[in-house]
Amino acid sequence: MYLLHLAWASLRNRRFTALLTVFAIALSVTLLLAVERVRTEARSSFASTVSGTDLIVGARSGSVNLLLYSVFRLGNATNNLRWERFEHYRQHPKVKWAIPFSLGDSHRGYRVLGTSSAYFEHYRYGQGQLLRLAEGRAFADEPFEVVLGAEVAAALDYRLDQSLVLAHGTATISLLKHDDKPFRVVGILARTGTPVDRTLHVPLSGIEAMHLDWQSGMPAQGAARITAEQARQQDLTPKTITAFLLGLTSKVASFAVQREINNDPEEPLLAILPGVALQELWSLMGTAEQALFVISLCVVLIGLIGMLTAILTSLSERRREMAILRSVGARSWHIAGLLMFEALLLASAGILLGLGLLMLGILLAQGPLQTHYGLYLPLALPSTYEWCLLGAILAAALLMGALPAWRAYRQSLADGLSIRS
Repeated sequence: MYLLHLAWASLRNRRFTALLTVFAIALSVTLLLAVERVRTEARSSFASTVSGTDLIVGARSGSVNLLLYSVFRLGNATNNLRWERFEHYRQHPKVKWAIPFSLGDSHRGYRVLGTSSAYFEHYRYGQGQLLRLAEGRAFADEPFEVVLGAEVAAALDYRLDQSLVLAHGTATISLLKHDDKPFRVVGILARTGTPVDRTLHVPLSGIEAMHLDWQSGMPAQGAARITAEQARQQDLTPKTITAFLLGLTSKVASFAVQREINNDPEEPLLAILPGVALQELWSLMGTAEQALFVISLCVVLIGLIGMLTAILTSLSERRREMAILRSVGARSWHIAGLLMFEALLLASAGILLGLGLLMLGILLAQGPLQTHYGLYLPLALPSTYEWCLLGAILAAALLMGALPAWRAYRQSLADGLSIRS
């Protein structure tokens, strides 16, 4: 213990250099743990977005692209599919339920999802959790009703019975708006931590009503325009949709139904298994994840090299101090142990400060990350893997501390006392 006390006193005597070294290690530890925490929570968030869905069906494209635009509201569909094909598979003997999706509109940067009442009955997220309404109700037969995700309602400060206008397209700023057919807020969903929170949900009839008088992506002019009241009197059965989700009567039927859809003779369709597509997405992202992790490790290594440099630089200035310690009975291994303890104290202080900075960063960034990116970072203690990373950093620090310790061990008492002025 006396060596530890002596190491602490020595660091206090060189507090400025020691604090800079600790801060450098702390920043590198914070970066490493932040990258690991974001990677882990991003995977968890993606995996919990959809649950209990056996197949996702859309126009033939790529499985990852279909997964991204249908579930995560990222990107756009390459094509739509006919309503008749959805009806055909909805009535399939092996299909238990089906949820249609129609995408392509937005509101102030948030995506609009046209769907049916089956969405609120069968869509699940997390560990099979159903969607809950925090306020109001789900939309009914009225086409111009909207149910808001929790984040949309909070960010835009919307309340029940307020009116809002949807925009054509998915751009953040759109010059083409459906301002002649406003929607009324009838419900607000409870927070889920998934893209559902950032989505406005409207009936498929509402999507059809908005576009009755649109041709080639442009609204009709003058007498050709159809009012909201006139739209209510017309047949609002959709002609096309973007994608649909299927829940099957048994998991065993998944591959048979998937093969049947992929070989549909009427229309080029693609059916994917959500879990398989998600694994494909992770394989695509794996290289980027590894690159970020390697960069973080390099930053940690730089921090530890800074510690090594600081200790080595101080050796020449402390040769007389070590010689005095030898003269009062300290052995060579005591001197080496002193430097090892200094490395241990610097690394431990850097790790503890790094953990503190990580928690502070999560506390400050938690809200903005969830609002703008839908990523929830819990304020939790390090996981087992993160503790292993910290243990490896501490071991690396001790290993680096062995170099100045070995050099101090080799210095003789005479060499220390004979330093020329």
